Amino acid sequence: MGNFIANEGLSVFVIQALPWARAPAACLNFNCMLILLPVCRNLLSFLRGTIQCCSRTAARQLDRNLTFHKLVAYMIAFHTAVHIIAHLFNFEFFMDAQLNRNTSLLTFVLSEIGNGDNAAFLNPIRTNETNPTIVMFTTVAGLTGVAITLALILIITSSMEVIRRSYFEVFWYTHHLFIIFFIGLVFHGYARIVRGQTVASLDTNKPQNCSDKFEDWGKNGSNCAVPEFAGNPPGTWKWVLGPMILYVCERIVRIYRSHQKVVITKVVMHPSKTLELQMKRKGFSMEVGQYVFIQCPSVSRLEWHPFTLTSAPEEDYFSAHIRIVGDWTQALYEACGGDKNEPQEAWKLPKVAIDGPFGTASEDVFRYEVVMLVGAGIGVTPFASILKSVWYKRIQNNQDVFTKKIYFYWLCPETQAFEWFADLLQSLEGQMTEKNMMGFLSYNIYLTRWKEQEAAHFRVHHEAENDPITGLKQKTFYGKPNWDNEFTNITSQHPRSKVGVFLCGPPQLATSLEKQCMSHSAADVKFIFNKENF
Repeated sequence: MGNFIANEGLSVFVIQALPWARAPAACLNFNCMLILLPVCRNLLSFLRGTIQCCSRTAARQLDRNLTFHKLVAYMIAFHTAVHIIAHLFNFEFFMDAQLNRNTSLLTFVLSEIGNGDNAAFLNPIRTNETNPTIVMFTTVAGLTGVAITLALILIITSSMEVIRRSYFEVFWYTHHLFIIFFIGLVFHGYARIVRGQTVASLDTNKPQNCSDKFEDWGKNGSNCAVPEFAGNPPGTWKWVLGPMILYVCERIVRIYRSHQKVVITKVVMHPSKTLELQMKRKGFSMEVGQYVFIQCPSVSRLEWHPFTLTSAPEEDYFSAHIRIVGDWTQALYEACGGDKNEPQEAWKLPKVAIDGPFGTASEDVFRYEVVMLVGAGIGVTPFASILKSVWYKRIQNNQDVFTKKIYFYWLCPETQAFEWFADLLQSLEGQMTEKNMMGFLSYNIYLTRWKEQEAAHFRVHHEAENDPITGLKQKTFYGKPNWDNEFTNITSQHPRSKVGVFLCGPPQLATSLEKQCMSHSAADVKFIFNKENF
């Protein structure tokens, strides 16, 4: 604090808002250093694989990378707003100091310093005829500041949930304005407009002694020389250079992966407009619950979209189920022949590029003795990989796994959503019944938009041993699950256990389950919450 007063003491007399501009600027440097790291997916996957053997808690924090990315972005937006508002006041004070041409005012005396050689000035507005708006659009700091602000506004507004889900292309393209943002950020302080008293000048004009004697500065007999000022060298590049290099390396790895040949071996058109792509790539290796980014050059050369892998590591291919909900997925659906009645020939299928796979929380599923899997709608996809892997490990190969019990919950609003996944569940149910392993997997399927009265009428007309909707022996539930009862039941069934709770679903459901995990965790039973976040 002492150094700050010594260096900036005189400036405070002129610009009361300067600290409000510089403090957020320092916070901006720190946050801009962090903003790129959560989206370096290859780096995160490497770190996750390195530390998960030592600390599951640390690995779970890496799974919240997008949440952290958003929080840092909010802080950047906040500090940018404070920085801009403070500098608007600063320019007002700068202009007032030039307009009030009174030698008895410290502000005017300070503003006149440096007029001769223009080397040691404090006030960047050099005359009383200058228009602050012209300064804003003719200086390096002003131009880069405007570019940074416009880029940030477009990035943040296009990242809103309603735009990101309905107009993903808008979100995708405007998010790449971060390049302009960082270029502007690095050069923003190049002109050194924010200035402070030089170290040499502090020896001849000490602010604590000379601030009240400004009318005698530089005169014979005065112990106070005319102060000299200089701008601080730009330092933002020191904060962002490391993360920018890491991000460039990340992009190079992605480009290399995107040029590796991927072969689509099978295309399956499931009901409710869900497209399944089965693919192969040399050297591809995955774990349960991981995801990849898919690009289809014939649809868009710039867009990459994330999809959870629904295949198991034991299979000789990898697959993704893609729900057709937007322009890009619709174009991919048509390119794969989804809108045609006749089968597509292999050579007519579009080329795709794959980036990944990348790790998620679901990788840890077999580290828990008891597991709860909760999927909502298409959010069931990561658990398809897990259940398939269970089928290979325990049913086909009779391997012993640490996990002894899986509780599977699937929440769907409509009956059509069950159709593509029901085949897998029916196969698992039949195999487990045959091998007397029904106690290993308990599955509960909920049709959330149906009322019990409607369901009762439906069942009357479809009496059968198996459920009329899913074809499973386990009947479908109607409405939403009572999570308090479910957690209480699991607590009583598995004392002295650590239960892994894995969710792929909306934020509201995540909040509810996380609260249940906290309220039902006790000395002998502990629930660990994990959410898919990509």
